[in-house]
Amino acid sequence: MTPSSEEVLRQRLQTGFLGIIAFSLILFLLFQARFVLICLAIAIILFSLTSDAIQAISSRLKVPNWLATTLALIGITLGLIWLSTTIMSQINEVVGRAIAYTESVQIALTALIERFGPEAQTRLLAALTEFNITGWLRSLAGQASGLLSGSLLVILFVGFMFAERAWLPIKVERLTGDPDQALRVRLIMASIMRRVNRYLVVKTFVSALTAAGVWLIYVVAGLELAMAMALLTFVLNFIPNIGSVIAWGITVALAFVLTGDSTATIAVGFACLLVHFVLGNILDPMLTGQTLQLSSFGIILSLAFWGAIWGIAGAFLAVPIMVAVMIVCWHIPWLRPVAILLSREGLADIDTARPATDP
Repeated sequence: MTPSSEEVLRQRLQTGFLGIIAFSLILFLLFQARFVLICLAIAIILFSLTSDAIQAISSRLKVPNWLATTLALIGITLGLIWLSTTIMSQINEVVGRAIAYTESVQIALTALIERFGPEAQTRLLAALTEFNITGWLRSLAGQASGLLSGSLLVILFVGFMFAERAWLPIKVERLTGDPDQALRVRLIMASIMRRVNRYLVVKTFVSALTAAGVWLIYVVAGLELAMAMALLTFVLNFIPNIGSVIAWGITVALAFVLTGDSTATIAVGFACLLVHFVLGNILDPMLTGQTLQLSSFGIILSLAFWGAIWGIAGAFLAVPIMVAVMIVCWHIPWLRPVAILLSREGLADIDTARPATDP
């Protein structure tokens, strides 16, 4: 019996309302469990980066797999602890110096605002008075203390992933119930890991070069906090599109605070802008090539979405998550239009076989 148009409309409305409820519930869970989920996402990325290295070490150096895994876990532990403590110490140093420079900042800003006329000067000074920058800096220092606890949770996750690594192919095969389908799932996972790993390796290399350039400029200019600005540039450069802009703005603003001289600030700003432009717009695309196949507009949407839910950590993870979502959607027939929209040229995954067709 063919359903009537009213029944079809009712079913579609019910499906739509259920979809809205499910999406709202997922957003709620993503927001409420953001600390654990962020640590889990970082752990998966670290596990992906080190899995190939462990396999290469154990095969080329004839080292037992358990020993290579143990050494990798020790390296991850030491690296995360060092990175967390370094970031915390640099943030505390910047906060301490910023509070000490509060008076000089006000003098420099007053001299700069005078050029805009008395009316604009009154409005800008009123806005600056309402903005409690000292309190914001103290709050930033307090939030940085959560890095250490997050690092410990990431280390715990990575350790259990290494312990379960040998059983993953068996679990996938038993989960799918079909050896061919299990092989396809493993190929999809390998494609995601390969593209995300290449993106992160290239981004780390370019970010390190950019940070070294900013550090050298600050040292040559005789400015303080060169190491802090280099570390900030390195970290923010992982945020696509807008991270380098934010890092450059902070670098120029701090140069003006430290010198109080507009000429020196312009010189430092131009030199830093040249470093960001050459490395970010020439070297980075040349090394990345066709690896990601992501739409620029899709990257902005992913950045806005995950940044709104998970904050700064979501901005860092936006591109790896988008790569995974795009490849998975490409291999699910009814979600393939989403993958096409997220990809740059309409071809989301060129590493694996052709996408599955509708039955």
